[in-house]
Amino acid sequence: MTTMIIFLSLLLNFLSCVQSEEVTLIQPEAENGHPGGSMRLTCKTSGFDLDSYAMSWVRQVPGQGLEWIVYYYGSYSNDYAPAIKDRFTASIDTSNNIFALEMKSLKIEDTAIYYCARDVSYRTGIEPYTYRPLIFGAGTKLTVEPRQKSIVKPKLSAFYPPKSSSKDAVQAAVCLASDFFPKDISLQLAFGDKPKANVTRPSVLKPDE
Repeated sequence: MTTMIIFLSLLLNFLSCVQSEEVTLIQPEAENGHPGGSMRLTCKTSGFDLDSYAMSWVRQVPGQGLEWIVYYYGSYSNDYAPAIKDRFTASIDTSNNIFALEMKSLKIEDTAIYYCARDVSYRTGIEPYTYRPLIFGAGTKLTVEPRQKSIVKPKLSAFYPPKSSSKDAVQAAVCLASDFFPKDISLQLAFGDKPKANVTRPSVLKPDE
């Protein structure tokens, strides 16, 4: 009887340890990418055998609902959404417990929050389209935006009107600013003792420039 009680006690302690092991999916809070560039999103896992569960990547574009993009069953079997197929590749690193998403040829429309997710139960077959509960990570906010160009000082050229004998003649001086970035500029024009004039030229850059 004593042996049985000890065995049951050890068994209960073992089950308690197993049940208390918390599943965690840790993701970077934010990443930044550029159109045409590459990015690697990572999901550090713990509390379970990464090789024993099906994994997913789900994203949410600003103002839209959740969008499943990758269902990963293993290196030999996975499914990708048409929008990212041939550009994104999921993989697992069991030695470091990392579920990763390699992204290339990034587009501005890839801007979204990316969540890694794990099936609640052990995988029993390849069922990428079966609705099932998932355990989600906190998500990584990926922002894809054009690269910031280096600041280039403007080249300034001044053109003055010819002298006129007529008092009523309208005269104009021209100041030409060229070859500068960013395309926002504020000029201050001064004519002798006359008040200075401020001229502001707003940016007319397109999003991809």
